Amino acid sequence: MSDLHSHYPVVVIGGGQAGLAMSAQLKARGIEHVVLEKNTIAHSWKTQRWDAFCLVTPNWQCQLPGFPYTGSDPHGFMLRDEIVSYIEDFAKHIGAPIREGVTVTRLRQSGRGFVLETTLGEIAADSVVLAVSGYHIPKVLPFADRLDASITQIHSSAYRNPDQLPPGEILVVGSGQSGCQIAEDLHLAGRKVHLAVGSAPRCPRFYRGRDAVDWLDDLGQYDLPVDKHSLKEGVRKNANHYLTGRDGGRDIDLRKFALEGMKLYGRLKDGRGTSLQFGDDLQVNLDSADRVYNGICRLIDDHIAKNRIAAPLTPHYEPVWSPSAVPRELDLVASGVTSIIWTTGFRSDWSWIDLPMFDGTGYPTHRRGITSVDGAYVVGLPWLYTWGSGRFVGIGRDTGFVAEHINERSSALRVETREVA
Repeated sequence: MSDLHSHYPVVVIGGGQAGLAMSAQLKARGIEHVVLEKNTIAHSWKTQRWDAFCLVTPNWQCQLPGFPYTGSDPHGFMLRDEIVSYIEDFAKHIGAPIREGVTVTRLRQSGRGFVLETTLGEIAADSVVLAVSGYHIPKVLPFADRLDASITQIHSSAYRNPDQLPPGEILVVGSGQSGCQIAEDLHLAGRKVHLAVGSAPRCPRFYRGRDAVDWLDDLGQYDLPVDKHSLKEGVRKNANHYLTGRDGGRDIDLRKFALEGMKLYGRLKDGRGTSLQFGDDLQVNLDSADRVYNGICRLIDDHIAKNRIAAPLTPHYEPVWSPSAVPRELDLVASGVTSIIWTTGFRSDWSWIDLPMFDGTGYPTHRRGITSVDGAYVVGLPWLYTWGSGRFVGIGRDTGFVAEHINERSSALRVETREVA
């Protein structure tokens, strides 16, 4: 089996930032392990982000265990290739025992441990950590295959730049972080953009003299545990707020884009051939996003007032445009639309995991990454424990907690083994 052992105390599956952070925590505790990555380190950052992609959180939040951002622009936003370098440099820094190009095809229990069937053979493990995120298969709306074959369709994960699309206008479906940033990328390149707007919230970039992320960090928002959130575990289904770090960071204001010629619609409901139908919810969705935006501003205002912080006054957001007579239908050919970009997210695929650890929706049941199956763990999921869990800033705490549990479990197993002997 090449240079892989037949047994490891811990196997970490996934070589992104979560799997590598897990490796750093295990190594710090002297726990032997291996990290298996079916592609290469930071694969999704390399292959599923467009050319102009950058972080939406400031660089200072890049806090992988023992490897914080030390560059010259802590309040800037790393570009895609810089993010890849940061993760690859972290792997080198910790000397991660990673094996790239090894796919785990099945994971099952065996006694108190586990067996991993891989493309290099079977490996046994006392504990296993799933660091594979929850974004596995690109998702498009179910009627996509009923649209006319003349329309180019790609998922956001395959989008790279405006030049890869044929001449003509472009429909972006979805207004989450990726949708809004891709729509902006196309808009700045001079392409005519149509955007189907959903219910994703928005966040100010800068407010009262600082990046809103800095204020929210001071407020402890990224440390708020999921069980203390008003929505409890339901918050895991929420869309991320949209804003951008592009060109030093700014708000994304869809109403401003509309004034500049972008065509906005409500949520895309159905389609066939060259005809699409939209919901009558554009005004509601824009208003809801702005309400969240101003709610964050008020939260910061209250913090400033309570702590008597000297900060410049900034007005709350006032709409610069409101929709009127929003079209409910769109003929793609008649409107000159030649491409659709589906920024409609991903679905999870845990089908290769033969463990009784999932709820009725297919989500792994866990508390702070400790699943309902003894010895099996998950890390790197959004809101695994806090808002920071799905970000560079929170992965160290999550993996440290899991590593401690693994250490305690390993000690208990050693005691049991000695007693049996």
